[in-house]
Amino acid sequence: MATADWSKKTSDVPLGARRQWRADRALRPAMRSPGRPDPSRVVQRQFWRAIATGVTTVEASLAVGVSWPVGARWFRHAGGMPPISLAEPTGRFLTFEEREEIAILRAKGGGVREIARALARDPGTISRELRRNAATRGGKQEYRATVAQWKAQQAGKRPKVAKLVTNDRLHEYVQERLDGTVRRADGTPVPGPTTAEWKGRNKPHRQDRRWATAWSPEQISHRLRIDFPDDESMRISHEAIYQALFIEGRGALKRELVACLRTGRALRHPRARSRSKPQGHVTADVVLSQRPAEAADRAVPGHWEGDLIIGTGRSAIGTVVERSSRSTLLVHLPRLDGWGEVPPVKNGPALGGYGAEAMSGALTASMTRLPEQLRKTLTWDRGRPTNENTNGLLRQYFPKGTDLSRWSAEDLEAIALTLNNRPRKILGWKTPAEAFEEQLRSTQQTGVAMTG
Repeated sequence: MATADWSKKTSDVPLGARRQWRADRALRPAMRSPGRPDPSRVVQRQFWRAIATGVTTVEASLAVGVSWPVGARWFRHAGGMPPISLAEPTGRFLTFEEREEIAILRAKGGGVREIARALARDPGTISRELRRNAATRGGKQEYRATVAQWKAQQAGKRPKVAKLVTNDRLHEYVQERLDGTVRRADGTPVPGPTTAEWKGRNKPHRQDRRWATAWSPEQISHRLRIDFPDDESMRISHEAIYQALFIEGRGALKRELVACLRTGRALRHPRARSRSKPQGHVTADVVLSQRPAEAADRAVPGHWEGDLIIGTGRSAIGTVVERSSRSTLLVHLPRLDGWGEVPPVKNGPALGGYGAEAMSGALTASMTRLPEQLRKTLTWDRGRPTNENTNGLLRQYFPKGTDLSRWSAEDLEAIALTLNNRPRKILGWKTPAEAFEEQLRSTQQTGVAMTG
């Protein structure tokens, strides 16, 4: 505001007060006009605490007294993550209730010391509050609790520059592990499927997803300590990576990189909501039999579990997982001759690529490439943790509702290589490939048995 304009609007204000106003305004950056100020931090904390209990944004909004479009906007802009600390502020700061009391007493003509006694605060605190946080749009100070709360919240912000913005080397490491290219063993890139433009929708549904290295933020965070044991600058928490992905305005990572996460969601899903959903069903007939006891405790390497992931048009991919190292083999099951041409016959041969004969031949070809001492047993089962977890990881590359027969054996090998070079928590953040290599060096046992 020009000096002449300021003097015109404050001509009836004593000169000393105007000087104090200027001094107070010089202590903080210029603020935009708030219009209708946002609800207080107290209300926002209550909203995010309600979200953490698993309720919807509509229910949380109604519970704290804001309209549901406002609550939905808060949730969307924050990516489902609380953008503020949910801890209660210390008594050092004035609360919104105290500011309402100040406004009431001030409207009744109460002085600074009278208000300070009523609130058990220092008179200097009340004096600064009335000067700094009063509304001055009309050139006069009018203290209103909502405007004062908004000004205090704006002035109290201490935004830190994200670590991924200031550390280029760390940013490159994180981005490569999230968005790196899937490659074959010889380094040839695999383009994967052609995907639609990312539109920020919450979760992809039965459609192709872009192939990437796709480490989780937790895997990236822990692997940094292994890859850079002596470089403290190469450290970042998984929560900071999630914030860089989900919260708007961080400027470190592009929002579309959430498509590289396992869930592919554009918004973070509160954990309590997941717990409230019904769990998957595993029937009593899903049992393991004829497997030696040593295969159950995962202590002895060389025991494998087989399973299938199913796609459209009776397409499928076989999965074989080593129970100790979690090393994964993907079995290519091409279309059999006559599929789509010969009408299906009841109790006839399976022409979709995953009949008994097709699976037997494909498994034999895959397993014989393994070292003999790491081919002890292969159990074909359903619903067990090792296979189900691996299949969940593979669905990031082969979503439900897509045709799996279009991928070649070389494409499947590239995805298996990507998966086997992703660190796993259960392995102490080693990769399955590293664990398998250790087994290969230390194991001297021989023999293969096939059960199931």
